[in-house]
Amino acid sequence: MIPLRDSVPSEKYPVMTLAIIVVNSLVWFYEVSLGARADRFIFEYGLIPLRFVAFNRFEGGFLDNALIPVFSSIFMHGGWLHVIGNMWFLWIFGDNVEDRLGHFKYLIFYILCGIGASLLHIIAEPASKVPMVGASGAISGILGAYLVSYPHARVHTLLILFVFIQFVEIPAFLFLILWFVFQFMSGATQAAVQHDAGGVAYWAHVGGFVVGIVLFMIFPKKPARQSFLGADYPSYRRRW
Repeated sequence: MIPLRDSVPSEKYPVMTLAIIVVNSLVWFYEVSLGARADRFIFEYGLIPLRFVAFNRFEGGFLDNALIPVFSSIFMHGGWLHVIGNMWFLWIFGDNVEDRLGHFKYLIFYILCGIGASLLHIIAEPASKVPMVGASGAISGILGAYLVSYPHARVHTLLILFVFIQFVEIPAFLFLILWFVFQFMSGATQAAVQHDAGGVAYWAHVGGFVVGIVLFMIFPKKPARQSFLGADYPSYRRRW
């Protein structure tokens, strides 16, 4: 499922959402510019669970092996599809969460969700030597907040099932719950069939989503507006 847009327009221009997208993009372009040295950059600033758990066994101690990577890793990515997909989801869902929290609290919320996601990944794979990078955990927290705020909004979605392709409108709560179930099941399957291998950090997605829901319920915020049902949007219920 690929979200195309939602039915809730922004009240204000999503300054912080755009700023986060710009920062992530700049970091990615810097990674690309490193060429063959990019792997070393990822190993230095990506989050490696074993180095986090046993930071005292590695040069640099807590600062270099735990504190810096748990923050820097959420602004790094491992490929073009990785960064484009993450930034697209953030652009679709982040603006409305930013409306409710305000610019500064939204940034704090985003970072805390990313850190929470990273910690769950560490708990799930404490002995892993594979660096984790990506904003997915933080953005998962944004999705959790969106679920709490606008469960009845409509998400215009490109649905692809093998050769079946269709544009559909899906209630936000259904889209996000299906997304969460997929992440959870994928994480469970991944844990059962592989050990210390690269791939998608599904437990970071699960952790970010749950942390986002919990934090959003705690954070002071503006009252929710009535969800827009997207009546002004054209119909996308056409099969290709």
